[in-house]
Amino acid sequence: MAARAGRTGRWPDWVDPLVRERYEACGIAAPWLHQVEAATLAWNGRSVIVATGTASGKSMAYLLPALSAARAGRRRGGTTLYISPTKALAADQLRAVDELGVPDVVATTYDGDTPSELRTMARNHATYLLTNPDMLHRSMLPGHHRWAGFLRSLRFVVVDECHEYRGVFGSHVAQVLRRLRRICAGYGSTPTFILASATTADPAATAGQLTGLEAAAVTDDASPKGALSFLLWEPPFRPGDAGADAEKAGRRSVLAETADLLADLVIADARSVAFVRSRRASETVAGLARATLRAVDPELPERVASYRAGYLAHERRALEAALQDGRLLGVAATTALELGVDVSGLDAVLIAGWPGTLASLWQQAGRAGRAGRDALAVLIASDDPLDSYVVHHPEAVFSRPIEATVLDPSNPYVLAPHLCAAAAERSLSDADVDLFGPTTSGVLDTLVSEGLLRRRGDRHPRWHWTRRDRPADLADLRGSGGLVTLVEPETGRVLGTVDEVRAHSGAHPGAVYVHQGETYVVQSLDLEAGVALVQREAPDYTTSAQEVSALRIVAESDSRMGRHARLVLGDVEVTSQVVGYTKRLLGSGEIIGSEPLDLPERHLRTRSVWWTLPDDAITGAGVDEADAAGAAHAAEHASIGMLPLIASCDRWDVGGLSTVRHAETGLLTVFVHDGHPGGAGFAERGYRAAAEWLGMTRRTVAECPCERGCPSCVQSPKCGNGNEPLDKAGAIRLLDVVLE
Repeated sequence: MAARAGRTGRWPDWVDPLVRERYEACGIAAPWLHQVEAATLAWNGRSVIVATGTASGKSMAYLLPALSAARAGRRRGGTTLYISPTKALAADQLRAVDELGVPDVVATTYDGDTPSELRTMARNHATYLLTNPDMLHRSMLPGHHRWAGFLRSLRFVVVDECHEYRGVFGSHVAQVLRRLRRICAGYGSTPTFILASATTADPAATAGQLTGLEAAAVTDDASPKGALSFLLWEPPFRPGDAGADAEKAGRRSVLAETADLLADLVIADARSVAFVRSRRASETVAGLARATLRAVDPELPERVASYRAGYLAHERRALEAALQDGRLLGVAATTALELGVDVSGLDAVLIAGWPGTLASLWQQAGRAGRAGRDALAVLIASDDPLDSYVVHHPEAVFSRPIEATVLDPSNPYVLAPHLCAAAAERSLSDADVDLFGPTTSGVLDTLVSEGLLRRRGDRHPRWHWTRRDRPADLADLRGSGGLVTLVEPETGRVLGTVDEVRAHSGAHPGAVYVHQGETYVVQSLDLEAGVALVQREAPDYTTSAQEVSALRIVAESDSRMGRHARLVLGDVEVTSQVVGYTKRLLGSGEIIGSEPLDLPERHLRTRSVWWTLPDDAITGAGVDEADAAGAAHAAEHASIGMLPLIASCDRWDVGGLSTVRHAETGLLTVFVHDGHPGGAGFAERGYRAAAEWLGMTRRTVAECPCERGCPSCVQSPKCGNGNEPLDKAGAIRLLDVVLE
């Protein structure tokens, strides 16, 4: 990908001279054109979203107006509220503001790590406050009276990395921002929103969904960029495995391949980050890379680390500092690092498996070459249908537009708790109905009937919160269902946290848990207390949970008929339970045993797309009755794997179920459903683009070189049935009939 020259503009006349002087002292002689355009729109009171590439200087677009306003002193020019999805990004942005050293700017973070004395200072004196949606939801808005001075002066609200606010999380954040607008209006302020995003399909629409306001979109990236070599890298089959035998063991592990490449880059003195999909994967890649480097130079392993969410605050800060000053050469990181920690001068980025969306892919790849030098990005395919499709169809990366951000603030499961929270902050009125969206009236009636809100008045009704407990506790912004803390009882040491949903599959008794290179085995899990006790051990295996599911159709909302197949969109209730776990040897992945578990059932009311086929169509497709279950199961797995190319999600955001004869349809039925209460818009996106989605699914399965099905086509890493039964050839025949 060729290098690109930068295009600069003039400093706007409204920029405070001292702000301009500090930027020039940092070596910035003139701003890029997109920075000038976005900053000027915001200064003039127009909400704006700047959607340009990674390292294109989006921060200057909001810092120029924010710092110029703060120069008036004592909040007279207006305050700024900066919102980021992670604490690490807010801390990094605070460092950038502090380094500029503009007088009269009182900048501070306000998050879970902020000590009480700094919280008081923030409320009373801050002109530039950096926080996250969780603190805004749980602390600032419920306690808005204590923030009255700051909110009364609020002029700008910065929403950074806003492409991360998608699905249910994005829908929750959209309602938090509406609550913020409502409280600000009560104090007489109408802040201008400045949103920063990676490239997205329709940034103006994304901004409108998030804030409820019209926003101008600035998308012409005028920053310079070094040349980027982008490799699509498929790990080889394991020794002795090829062609027909591929499904027996599959390709070499994406994590082992990534660790080897990371070690090679460290040996070559190339500053590199390997992005992985999970906390466990970050620990695994860092550990394997360190083991390889130990044989080369005993000092090199110290220059490799993992970085992920769940670390304690002081651990995160130490790792960030080591990244900044170059003590670390190689880092295996989750998206906790993708989200904006400003690591300059990276020579290479490794991406271990498809990161979920094209937006995330380019966001991660854009970390390479941040100093303007030529750089390397490598997408290493995992054994997964989508990854296999991408490496064999490069146009899916290089010729495909970025996905639109999918969110639905009107989802009743999302809206209801925020209406409760808003009523507790200040009683709701008729005027608030339009602010919160078209489903508000119906949800208010439901909340009244459930006794959560009380309605008073007829002509000009108001709704009041009726309880003593905190309504903010009703809304789980990140869909985690609460947190489970992992504790080592012998020392009392807290290792980290995992959300309750993941605890079922990753912190159950017997699960192997890795923290900063140390391996632990979970001894017990108390979901009510939110505690898992772990013991340090060194097993030679990993664990993966086995889950069973059942699905009930609640209602159909749309459907269409093909020649044989019926495609439906509707509401379903999914009942799932982790019933055991499998042990696999490290390295080979060979299954060496399984153990039963007794964990509670989980119930999920959500949205699903599904298709049905009558018996004569199945027979006509050449699928025997005995093979139909395996064919449907394989088609389900492959469909789930390919949905992320259509919707702004990854396969862990969705689930599925297939059956030869569903109790309610009476036919062979394949379901693909959202993995969040009320739905997140992903299944609906699949329904609207079913021909494209299922066509890509069919091609992926048909073009895979294996004979009977492998992880690159129809096997799933999260199948509760151990990937049995699966019929690859039958899946192709069923999908052919559905596509008619």
